[in-house]
Amino acid sequence: MPKRKRDGKKTAPEQPKTLLPQKRHYRQRAHANPFSDHALVYPAAPDVMDWDSHYPAFAGTGKTPEFADIGCGFGGLLIALAPMFPDTLMLGMEIRVQVSQYVQDRITALRATSNAPPATDSTIPGPYQNVSIVRANSMKFMPNYFPKHSLSALFFLFPDPHFKSRKHKARIISPTLLAEYAFILRPGGIVYTITDVKGLHEWMKTHLEEFPLFEPVSEEQLREEGKGGILDAVYGSTEEGKKVERNAGEKWLACFRRIEVPRA
Repeated sequence: MPKRKRDGKKTAPEQPKTLLPQKRHYRQRAHANPFSDHALVYPAAPDVMDWDSHYPAFAGTGKTPEFADIGCGFGGLLIALAPMFPDTLMLGMEIRVQVSQYVQDRITALRATSNAPPATDSTIPGPYQNVSIVRANSMKFMPNYFPKHSLSALFFLFPDPHFKSRKHKARIISPTLLAEYAFILRPGGIVYTITDVKGLHEWMKTHLEEFPLFEPVSEEQLREEGKGGILDAVYGSTEEGKKVERNAGEKWLACFRRIEVPRA
């Protein structure tokens, strides 16, 4: 009910307080060891994954995620892309307990409080219904979540550089893992990588160039194909990307397309 001032005039109704979570309540170490035995629950196979519980507004449609943000951090990319592709399901994968809980709480709050206008297509659910997160070790269990050729975009944004040589085996881009990425990515799908560490950029770029099922695609070409919004989000939507900008650092982007026939 509107309140009345002492002079009898009505005041505007109070706006509901935001339910968005605060990062300060989700303290977490910057990195987690992917080789440790974490207490994780994961599906035995993609066909037993209950996606309806993650995307209840899409329940019964048979839709599965098409975009996957690996090591999604605080979910900046997911939140930026969700309104751009309201009918595309997106999944973040994050191994850290508190960080993944923050993203889950953030999505829940956005679904509840968003006042964005409804989509012109009445078959598309409301804002942020198309994003979700799982706490998962993607280096071990990614094939448990995604069937063959189910994804159209894979994102690796500012991954842990693992500077020491003995730690390079923990980098998220490697020949073994690229085979898994090629399996779940449909032909024509794009791998997006970005980092502020030039050595890591060269590492990821070289491994992707040498893998026979990927070919490089330039930023200019992707923008011509209408993927400029995605690229802008890749550059600037994450916590790490914003930190690099504040520190006037450089960012190195490398994108690759999944091809149908292996290169000779």
